[in-house]
Amino acid sequence: MVAINPISEDQVMMLHPAIVVLWSIASPFAAVLVAAHAIVACTVTPALAQTYPTRPVVIVVPFAAGGGNDVLARLLAQRMGAALGQQFVIENRPGAGGTLGARAVAKAAPDGYTLMVGHSGVFGIAPSLYANPGYDPRKDFAPIGLIGSYQQVLVVHPSLPVRTVADLIALAKKEPGRITYATAGIGSGSHLSTELFAAMADVKLTHVPYRGTGAMQADLAGGHVAMSITTLPSVISAVRGSLLRAVAVTDAVRSPMLPELPTVAEAGVPGYAAVIHYGMVAPGGTDRAIVNRLNAELRAALASEEVRARIADEGGDPLSGTPEQQAADIDAEEAKWGALVKKLGIKAE
Repeated sequence: MVAINPISEDQVMMLHPAIVVLWSIASPFAAVLVAAHAIVACTVTPALAQTYPTRPVVIVVPFAAGGGNDVLARLLAQRMGAALGQQFVIENRPGAGGTLGARAVAKAAPDGYTLMVGHSGVFGIAPSLYANPGYDPRKDFAPIGLIGSYQQVLVVHPSLPVRTVADLIALAKKEPGRITYATAGIGSGSHLSTELFAAMADVKLTHVPYRGTGAMQADLAGGHVAMSITTLPSVISAVRGSLLRAVAVTDAVRSPMLPELPTVAEAGVPGYAAVIHYGMVAPGGTDRAIVNRLNAELRAALASEEVRARIADEGGDPLSGTPEQQAADIDAEEAKWGALVKKLGIKAE
């Protein structure tokens, strides 16, 4: 006869759930034990969120220091760190259109101690622009919440005989390819926004990519390139100093910074909208209780007058909401920009 050693309660808990259920039916004591384990499992997650964080939290910015993404992340880090009683440390990891930093976050431990503030370029453009970005924005991140929506502005050098969107379209149709446009690089928000404009207006423009916004702004103001669709803060001084002429803004509504300017949609390209959305994410698989805690503090920060005023100064509108709303936004951004990248056959250098 074969001797069978009795199985311990702890061993049972490691078996397949169906076996656990059968064992609990056979033993009244076992049923109590199973119920106790279930109660513990339900209480561990809230308790974890209550004690989180117990050490500094890193917010990865997948771009260089000093840019809009970096400024926004530092503002939120200060507010959220003060609220949660731990330091929120900014770590800049630029490169490859933001994919290097995003990839690192996607592969980080899902414990709530590595986060990322990113935008439409990281979540919507790069996954289609790069053959192997190293992450899937839909699967590899746990959305925490949206932060803000930043519209752009269509500007031209004063030497170009253009004062309206209709003027620009007419000139571009008359002389296809003559008008040059500056961007912060292939696959950047300014690049895709301008290509979207050209596609919807059915015109041909010539792309002049730069490595970042500094040289682009200098050449634009100097008249070496004719136009650009770029962020408001990067050109507002040149516009107010008459070095550049603002023609229209890219959101569906007018900008409080330049309320006299029409939107591109109302000025001649119906349905056009090109805004940059910013959001905060954690690695996929992060405990939902931690995600909820971070979402609550993010929303509290976005409700403060200081943060709202700073976002407005940068030409943005604060956004707030649930992790599910950010997940839907990431999905929509990737669908919109990814389709454009594929349609135009744009590839990263």
